[in-house]
Amino acid sequence: MNETAEKILTILEDKKAPVSGEDISKELGITRSAVWKQINELKNIGYQINSSRTEGYELVSATTRLVPHEIRKYLKTKFIGHDIRHFESTPSTTWIAKDLCKNTDMEKANGTVLVAEVQTGGVGRLGRAWFSPKGGIWTTIIIKPHVPIDKLFFITMAGSIAVARAIRQMYDIGALIKWPNDIYIGDKKISGILLELSAEADQIHYCLLGIGIDANVKPEDLQGGMKTPVTSLSVETGEDINRAQFLATVLREFERRYELIEEGEFVSIIREWKSLSLTLEKRVRITTPRKTIEGEAMDIDDHGALIIKKDNGLIEKVLSGDCTPI
Repeated sequence: MNETAEKILTILEDKKAPVSGEDISKELGITRSAVWKQINELKNIGYQINSSRTEGYELVSATTRLVPHEIRKYLKTKFIGHDIRHFESTPSTTWIAKDLCKNTDMEKANGTVLVAEVQTGGVGRLGRAWFSPKGGIWTTIIIKPHVPIDKLFFITMAGSIAVARAIRQMYDIGALIKWPNDIYIGDKKISGILLELSAEADQIHYCLLGIGIDANVKPEDLQGGMKTPVTSLSVETGEDINRAQFLATVLREFERRYELIEEGEFVSIIREWKSLSLTLEKRVRITTPRKTIEGEAMDIDDHGALIIKKDNGLIEKVLSGDCTPI
């Protein structure tokens, strides 16, 4: 949406009644033909606007797309989302974020949010394909953290907490976090988190927090041969959700935890993550490229490693792997 179209949209939202093309053209200093052109652009984006020669233009309903204007209606953050970029379709918002970081001052890019209606080449943990059909929330947050590199797992934790909290707050559904970075409702996955970074020695250039949320999608459109059962917010609530409002809530909840991380308040993040854990105090099987471990998930350490008490009584720490309840 360009700047002129957004100004016209704001006028229609504020008036809450039909507005003549002449009044809009006078207010913005553009021709009536330009007004008509921008109205059609808004319609193409998904806004329902009635047009009448006698009464003018009237906004009937907003678009369901995740355009920046709709997200900002609900956004209550200090810097996350100061720049929101929307794409109809892209191979991956993370790929776009990487290109942006190469050509932008990172202090300015800090907090930028990229969101796509569809991803054609989404990638999840361990390089697996991430199915990203229309109706989901597929987003990447660009951040430049000022924390020790060995504390970066807390950013993934903050993302997981943010999604789980947003689901609980908005829909009163008991979402939980399965180690290391998945959000579940019951025994079905609804969201995944992935953190990528660019660093040199101990200097962090940037981090990219990818978040995929199954919002208004059908589970059969997501399964794609996956072994993990999946669900969506629309299935769990019984109705389509306001994706813009939900994403804004996730961004707000993430920023709150991210600020704690930058202040060194790691203990509070661990405590909250544990309170939302689906994994701790459960018997699990951890599968890594090298081995399989079975035992009780006892705790996580300060670096996000899962502490397993194996059947032979030995304690082992695992930093990454597939976690399956058994």
